[in-house]
Amino acid sequence: MKTSIIGILLLTFGCMASAAPWSIDDDASTISFITTKKVDVAEINHFKRFSGQLTEHGAFTLNIELASVWTNVEIRDSRLKDILFEVGAFPVLELVAVVDMDKLSNIEVGETEVMEIAADIKLHGTMQRKALLVTVAKLSDNRLLVASTQPIIVNAAQYGFTSGIEKLREIAGLSSISQSVPVSFILNLSR
Repeated sequence: MKTSIIGILLLTFGCMASAAPWSIDDDASTISFITTKKVDVAEINHFKRFSGQLTEHGAFTLNIELASVWTNVEIRDSRLKDILFEVGAFPVLELVAVVDMDKLSNIEVGETEVMEIAADIKLHGTMQRKALLVTVAKLSDNRLLVASTQPIIVNAAQYGFTSGIEKLREIAGLSSISQSVPVSFILNLSR
């Protein structure tokens, strides 16, 4: 009788553990983007603070704190926050997607799988749907690594950033700032 009760408890605990959401570890993850100015001067930038999770039903959310932008130049960070992102009105980029959990559960520890995921991205008050191509590596039963297989191209006009980019260009005295920005990520998730 004791063995049956222990078995039921272990089975229940195992089901609860597998139902736990996957959470992004922002200290072990990175979200970066490349800006280009004066036609051919490219710079790598990133965000320091973001969070997200993947539920047992495949609902994935990612929130990026835009005020955490880091370009390695303090005045540029300040201008991006105030002039481009307008963090007072639009503090967070929100991404929502649905992940095929059957496909995810079929990945064995040590294996990878390329997945295409449709994501709704809300940025600067505008929602756009983007197709994300990601590579998922199952590091253990409780750890996933999700990386962009190819960068996501964010077009300034799609999110209402054109005038902000023009203001930045004028303030910095630049001949040009690219209107298209490639974004890449490596996300470590655990449960």
